[in-house]
Amino acid sequence: MAMRATHTEWTVEMLDALPDDGNRYELIDGRLFVTPSPSLNHQLVVGALYSRLRAYLRPESVARAIISPSDVRRPDRRRNRVQPDIFAVRLIDQKRPPYPFELSDLLLAVEVESPKNPAYDHQTKRELYLSSGVPEYWIVSPNARTFARWRAGEEFAELLTSRIVWHPSGMTSPLTIELPDLFDDALG
Repeated sequence: MAMRATHTEWTVEMLDALPDDGNRYELIDGRLFVTPSPSLNHQLVVGALYSRLRAYLRPESVARAIISPSDVRRPDRRRNRVQPDIFAVRLIDQKRPPYPFELSDLLLAVEVESPKNPAYDHQTKRELYLSSGVPEYWIVSPNARTFARWRAGEEFAELLTSRIVWHPSGMTSPLTIELPDLFDDALG
């Protein structure tokens, strides 16, 4: 369950001083969010989806798939650091942008839903990603075997149960993922 810590103003330096205890610590505008270690099903779905995104993006010079832990920040780098489960970072002159990445470097952010606190993924992180210029955001539910997809500028999500098609600008063809196959591969 992602819980907001009671300290009112956190910095990345304070975050770095926290113990390496298996929890995920993220910072949004100085607010600390702590998420327990992911479940096995979470990690199996992350792995299956990452492998498909990587295979799709790798042959071209548009973006690269990244799996967390990997830092992404807002322009106020001192008070912001998140780690999307999976994301696609746009290439600049066929190279990754400087690390840690900016949210504006992302073409796609993906979170695999935490069943203990879905509001963190569905509200807090959705608002963060879409308001920071990420063109597309997916929330994957291993329990329901669905994808919720938000696109920048759209108020509501699409709830997908059979397939998702993603075609970022610059790619020669779209990525099509048959969702039953993905979930069977990951969880079967």
